[in-house]
Amino acid sequence: MSNRRSLIAVSSLAIAVTFALGACNKPADSASSTDAKTADAAKSGDKPALTIAGLPTDKDQVSYMIGLQMGKSLEPAKDDVDLDVMMKAIRTTLKGEKPLMDDKQAASVGEAFGQRMQLKTMQKMMTDAKKNGEAGEKFLADNGKKPDVKTTASGLQYQVVSEGTGPKPKPTDVVKVKYKGVTLDGKEFDSTEAHGGEPAAMPVNKVIPGWSEGVQLMPVGSKYKFWIPAKLAYGEQGTPGGPIPPNATLVFDVELVSIEKAQPQGARPAAAPQH
Repeated sequence: MSNRRSLIAVSSLAIAVTFALGACNKPADSASSTDAKTADAAKSGDKPALTIAGLPTDKDQVSYMIGLQMGKSLEPAKDDVDLDVMMKAIRTTLKGEKPLMDDKQAASVGEAFGQRMQLKTMQKMMTDAKKNGEAGEKFLADNGKKPDVKTTASGLQYQVVSEGTGPKPKPTDVVKVKYKGVTLDGKEFDSTEAHGGEPAAMPVNKVIPGWSEGVQLMPVGSKYKFWIPAKLAYGEQGTPGGPIPPNATLVFDVELVSIEKAQPQGARPAAAPQH
């Protein structure tokens, strides 16, 4: 944390990255028309390119957009920030007035704040991990008593929704699957539908252990449901900053569409349901 930047610097960086990503992700076939619209809007001065209620001018819209981006980047620290004081610092900077703290003081405050935020994040992660772990254990204990749910030696639970007649994949195979992954509360974190609906190609040995074990039980053409305990998924940390909470039990609906050729040695892994 010794190189922790100030909160305003981080917010500014987030805005810059947002702009950059927006420019990079612009579809090629619409680039020329978008550029033309942007040029026309620039020529028109303060006339906005969009009509937005409550934001009649281009300056209003730009200001609101920057505020939105700053708000999103500050959301994790919302209880630690005084907006009035922050706005005072912004006005001071934009007016070129003398600030109440110099760069060295700002760096010291930023470092101490970063350490507090890191501690708070760790404490929340530990609390959530305990809560999610207990909830997962209780769910799996009850779920495992159902007659159509099978539990493997590792703790993976699965249900055969429909059984196919094809071969079963090996660890070195690449499979094509359709899937949906949710947490125990039903919140979807990934699916093939979210990526266009086409089957996804995945190396069996490059995904989370529970998913890898489960898909090897499936003949091609099958549809299974998996309940994967945290120890076979993302463990106590989950995916920090991502959609998987710490110590989360995951639920997957999986259809095994086909088995592809084994992945060549050194080949780049295909996408996997790990996000």
